[in-house]
Amino acid sequence: MEFKEAIKLALQSLWQNKLRTVLTLLGVMIGVASVIAVVTLVNGANTYVTTKFTHYGADVLTVSRMPSITSPEEYEKYQRRKNILLDDYVYVRDNCKRCNGIGAQQTTSAKVVRGTHSITDTTIRGYTWQMPSLQNLDIAEGRGFTQVDEDHASPVAIIGTDVRDELFAGIDPLGQELRVDGMPYTVVGVSEKQGSTLGQSQDNWVAVPLPAFQKSYGAMKSLVIYVKAGSAGATLQAAGDEVRVLMRSRRHDAPGADDSFEVDINNTLVSFFSKVTRWFGAVAGAIALIALIVGGIVIMNMMLVSVTDRTREIGIRKALGARGRDITLQFLVESTTMALMGGFFGVMGGVMVAQIVTLLLGFPSTVTLWSVALGLVMASSVGIFFGVYPARKAAALDPIVALRSEM
Repeated sequence: MEFKEAIKLALQSLWQNKLRTVLTLLGVMIGVASVIAVVTLVNGANTYVTTKFTHYGADVLTVSRMPSITSPEEYEKYQRRKNILLDDYVYVRDNCKRCNGIGAQQTTSAKVVRGTHSITDTTIRGYTWQMPSLQNLDIAEGRGFTQVDEDHASPVAIIGTDVRDELFAGIDPLGQELRVDGMPYTVVGVSEKQGSTLGQSQDNWVAVPLPAFQKSYGAMKSLVIYVKAGSAGATLQAAGDEVRVLMRSRRHDAPGADDSFEVDINNTLVSFFSKVTRWFGAVAGAIALIALIVGGIVIMNMMLVSVTDRTREIGIRKALGARGRDITLQFLVESTTMALMGGFFGVMGGVMVAQIVTLLLGFPSTVTLWSVALGLVMASSVGIFFGVYPARKAAALDPIVALRSEM
């Protein structure tokens, strides 16, 4: 039997039993769709996070009180650390020789009001004057902060686009006043639009000079120090080592004791997030694999029913000279074709699910060619694996016995 003839016969058989074929395909479709959706969302999240972190610059590191927490035990351990205060930042700023730029940031959330308009859950950032440039934050309108603003704790503010659209719709926000927890600030700049992360807007924020922030919220809350090294690689590592030495000296960490702070480079943060998404992908992939196995079992059962229904046809084909391998090929092609059809519709379904999640929740997604190929390969593998037994059973039928079968 020629291969194209086997495909033609397989398609004819599937078309003659349309309802049974559709029901059989559902298991494979669900399994492949799950794989494609998970891979697409994981790839999108990894790409988005990598882009966001590298947007800060490959030569920027941060010094914070606590690392990324993955367990209650770690939280309890790191919660005992002392806060990083303004004096720590000033000490590093004044003594770091390899730091091309250095800034600090504190954050909280508050309600922002202008007249009768207000916006809630707004992130309030206390910035030193270099912070916008350290975070590659472009000012679309107006200006950023200056050293004078910081030295005099000037009541000025830079706002995100959400705050502008909500509080200053139809008017120029520059020079206008808004109130943050009752404190008045004059808008001097508007940031470029940042978009959203995992459905959370990144433009609902107000930045004020750090000394002005600390006047309102106190100076004892821990801050994050940002350091620009000038270039990545060895230079960044050298700057990180110097900052670590200065911080240990400032905080009186005992020789041989662990650091009482965390120095993070962008690559470290990206690697951590990639590890989390890999675990998520592995768990979701295992669930999708179970769905594929269930789909394969359904295909095998359907093919066994098909062998029983077509026993007389098999006997006639053998009586006319068909070899066992011809019968095996016919049924293998049929099960593989069925699985591939399920895989094709599963790929489309998985991409659609990922896009719907992106539209509704803002979770990023990225469709890659290798993930589509993976879905189709998995589907065809399921068809071949679970089609072998029915195909061999059909090929092993005695033609005499098969011809005696009722139609």
